Amino acid sequence: MTKITLDTVREQAAHCTACPLYRRATQTVFGEGAPHASVVLVGEQPGHEEDLAGRPFVGPAGRLLDEAMSAAGLERRRVYITNAVKHFKWTADPRGGKRRIHERPNQSEVEACHPWLDQELWLIRPEVLVCLGASAAGAVLRRRVTIRAIRGEMLTGPHGIRTLVTVHPSAVLRIPDATDRRAEMVRFVADLRRAGQEVESR
Repeated sequence: MTKITLDTVREQAAHCTACPLYRRATQTVFGEGAPHASVVLVGEQPGHEEDLAGRPFVGPAGRLLDEAMSAAGLERRRVYITNAVKHFKWTADPRGGKRRIHERPNQSEVEACHPWLDQELWLIRPEVLVCLGASAAGAVLRRRVTIRAIRGEMLTGPHGIRTLVTVHPSAVLRIPDATDRRAEMVRFVADLRRAGQEVESR
């Protein structure tokens, strides 16, 4: 009997056709990181750069996430980073540019991808799960949520994993005012630090 590992699931996901998103995406973008990470971070879906690279969180939002994790004392190589949806959903740039514009996945697309996320979590068995943004939180908790209502609370997620909800790093990037953006970055770092402290307290 073949042992199921993250590598075998990644290979299976590479050929996923469970929803139409695979038709326009360059490739499946599976999670990456430590196979037995204590902390798993889940975003919504890969973006333009992630779709081309085949790796999660390598674009502008990923660079901000790396900066925030470093400030929070979390090493990227020691965590596992993935997305609720593994294919990039996009629309053409209305200005005629080559960059593809992110489009939020719908509920059926999130549900089609859920088995992959569920297997990642089952195999890794992290102590803490961090949902980056409302879409990721909704996919993980299987209910509609708002960041304002549950940010910073330690909830019970799938498989009984302690789950913390915070903003998506792209939301920090979109704040136009520099002072407001810095303040939100401080809050974001604090949320990530709390996830690390939850692990250390056990």
